[in-house]
Amino acid sequence: MTDESATVTMYSDYVCPFCYLGRLSLQEYRADRDGDLAVDWHPFDLRSGKRGPNGEIDHSVDDGKDEAYFEQVEQNVERLRERYDADEMLTLDELPDEVDSLPAQVASLYVKTEYPDTWPDFDAAIFEALWVDGRDIGDSDVLDELAGDVGLDGEEIQAVVEDEEWRKRIREQFTAATRHGVTGVPTFVADGHAARGAVPPEQLRRLVEGQ
Repeated sequence: MTDESATVTMYSDYVCPFCYLGRLSLQEYRADRDGDLAVDWHPFDLRSGKRGPNGEIDHSVDDGKDEAYFEQVEQNVERLRERYDADEMLTLDELPDEVDSLPAQVASLYVKTEYPDTWPDFDAAIFEALWVDGRDIGDSDVLDELAGDVGLDGEEIQAVVEDEEWRKRIREQFTAATRHGVTGVPTFVADGHAARGAVPPEQLRRLVEGQ
């Protein structure tokens, strides 16, 4: 336990189940701290290898993730759901088909930049909309509603999602993440050290506090 303030950088993608579970681990760790813990979120694109020149996803591209891969993912997710008491979390089979997180990430980056005090609630709302309620976070109407739920102007968020300047910014963020050595998510970084995956709270404590 510590009473000092600290910051942890978290790279994540909303369509990643381990990012949802990693947030639960982070919440558990934060609840056990005496000091404040700020989260500096950075986006990462799990679908980068499938994106075309206009940002669309080409599902015909072979990314090497076959049925056996997804079975293993499902097993790991189930184990972590039990660890973090995430009974409300949907399975991969229960999610909407072919959700593209890019619009949500653009909206999230905008809110983090322009309304930083509101961003934590917006971030949580996006994760819960997909992984608890099974909503398509690639739909601008859904993002409009989520923005309104946290006190933002939904129409403003819809406009941002289609704004090429903000799409350029998110692409720059994706590139920066790769340049910093991030190859998968969630990745947590503190004081030059990193931990990847939905690691347990005690590992996050060691990462942040060096203990």
